[in-house]
Amino acid sequence: MHGLINRAVQAFVTSTYGAKRWDEIMDASELGFAEFEAMLVYPEDQSMRMLRAVERRLERPLPEILEDVGTFLVSNPQVEALRRLLRFGGVNYVDFLHSLDDLPDRARLAVSDLHLPGLELIEQAPGQFDLLCHPGVPGYAQVMTGVLRAMADDYGALVILDQTGTQDGADVISITLIESEFSEGRSFDLGAHPL
Repeated sequence: MHGLINRAVQAFVTSTYGAKRWDEIMDASELGFAEFEAMLVYPEDQSMRMLRAVERRLERPLPEILEDVGTFLVSNPQVEALRRLLRFGGVNYVDFLHSLDDLPDRARLAVSDLHLPGLELIEQAPGQFDLLCHPGVPGYAQVMTGVLRAMADDYGALVILDQTGTQDGADVISITLIESEFSEGRSFDLGAHPL
């Protein structure tokens, strides 16, 4: 698994639960190191050992944790670059949803060896969508559910999200757009601002 993915989990845990909790998780993982390097690729069994230790140490189901990781990736100022990448998908939430098919390619433009599984958006009816998350990264659909929820807040949209099973081997996230301008979204400018 790509180090950026493991590093995202690490950033979530240390930001939310503290560095000491992360150290406990890595000790329990018995991997022989304390941090993941963002630009390395790790064997899947190492990533899974870390994720199982996260689940045990946080005493929460892994799907819930991964959804929180997805929310963290969009809402935490530490990872503003990902939010910017996602916001380039459109001026409103529906535009953003339609841009998700291209997300793995856009991510690969930013990091050439980051291979995210495919995403496929199917519009079932006006305001009703299914997002197919193809296999390849464990917990991908849960992380994407958190991303979708946080991006709805970012755009000021009110949505209902539900993981509804699988279709042709892909996990399905059902998206119901209740109100596209429910609240004032977070501000976003195309031009980057200096830190």
